[in-house]
Amino acid sequence: MKINWSYIKGVLLIALIGFLYGFSNHKNNTIKVKEVVVEFERGNNLFMNYEMVNKLLIQNGETVRNQEKSVIDLHKLESNVLSHPMVENAAIFLTVDGSLKAKVKQRTPIARVVSGNESYYIDRQAKRMPLSVNHSERVLVVFGDVKEEKFNEIHLLVTTILKDDFLKKQIIGVELAPNNEYILETRVGEQKIIVGNMDHLNEKFKNLKSFYNKTMLDSTINNYSSINLKYHKQVVCTKEVEYGA
Repeated sequence: MKINWSYIKGVLLIALIGFLYGFSNHKNNTIKVKEVVVEFERGNNLFMNYEMVNKLLIQNGETVRNQEKSVIDLHKLESNVLSHPMVENAAIFLTVDGSLKAKVKQRTPIARVVSGNESYYIDRQAKRMPLSVNHSERVLVVFGDVKEEKFNEIHLLVTTILKDDFLKKQIIGVELAPNNEYILETRVGEQKIIVGNMDHLNEKFKNLKSFYNKTMLDSTINNYSSINLKYHKQVVCTKEVEYGA
């Protein structure tokens, strides 16, 4: 009977590869985590610091440093980091050389709410975000009795303002009035801008910019105490009262 040496060589080669893979995998799993590396996506730590993230990278009540790679539960560690209210996204992984890396994307606030005794941020996903002892972001301040059901409206209003260079420079604050209408505070002039609800918001701001262009050109902007945008396709203004005139 003729021996098929090619077949035997193939089987032996597969067996050798399997052995080497298993040996390499076993050796890799017994490697201990030598260090924990935390990277923040924005290039700095702002609201969180490295110690805060390290405290979330705990397994069985102990730090993952010096634990074998085979016992590290990456999914659980990632869930721990994602559970922090200042984290938008995170990725946890092990490197070949035995490091555990945590890449963290912090949430981005767009407004700060001051409501009664409470103060917190609303982030770019229209979610509540706590203040940080490490960093205070300069954002629009929203005053009033703000409930969670108003977050989407506030998000729409603030993002619309931030997308416009003129409005971003001119609007410094937002008030949610008891009648659920929004009133804007300005950087230049003492006028209150009454937006009302979020209906036709882009058109309202377009009308506002046209009004500013005209009144700043003829220097009459300071003749008005309020600018009302809530009526469709209209800008209704209240003149400043001059007592003793």
